[in-house]
Amino acid sequence: MEWGWPRGKSVCLREKEENRPSGLGSPREWRLPPWTERETAAVSFLYGLGDTGHSWADALSTVRLPHVKSICPHAPRIPVTLNMKMDEAGIKKAAENIQALIEHEMKNGIPANRIVLGGFSQGGALSLYTALTCPHPLAGIVALSCWLPLHRAFPQAAKGSGKGLTILQCRGELDPMVPIRFGTLTAVVTPARVQFKIYSGVMHSCCPQEMAAVKEFLEKLLPSV
Repeated sequence: MEWGWPRGKSVCLREKEENRPSGLGSPREWRLPPWTERETAAVSFLYGLGDTGHSWADALSTVRLPHVKSICPHAPRIPVTLNMKMDEAGIKKAAENIQALIEHEMKNGIPANRIVLGGFSQGGALSLYTALTCPHPLAGIVALSCWLPLHRAFPQAAKGSGKGLTILQCRGELDPMVPIRFGTLTAVVTPARVQFKIYSGVMHSCCPQEMAAVKEFLEKLLPSV
């Protein structure tokens, strides 16, 4: 699996085609079964290195709202690097793929300002970059245990629609993978509104308190209409 940082070691992912946008070459979607209530908003959540959309679908099921569609895109198998070097072309291509998924939801009747993009680790990094550079005004971002890639391009790289975004960024206090100074860069280099939360005793993972904060964030951003 990978969202677009080529080179290095290959990691494999099970893929399932469901409601795939025509012509989209990268992510495929896996969705939680819909509630009986009409879905008027959407959350698209991107996973991290070595993970799958299936595993995060389980986590999202604990915080989902009846009127919100939950989407966990899968990425195809490509070579990746494990040393966190920034591949600018790959990041931008991955962001284009995710923007295509966003536009697919818009064509299906969900407005951009009712769509939240989120992710964990590398998926969170891509969600930050994609939402901040997206031409459509999204509702917000859930960024877990991650960093803002290509941060030196900001704030200039932020589209007008990304400048007013509300961001929930969470991390574990003991995370050995993402130094805290990288995580805090989002608030420093972007004009978006950032809530930054640190969870005591947590490493590069999530905790129940963090997921409760995610649910509260989504309830405020995506109320039932």
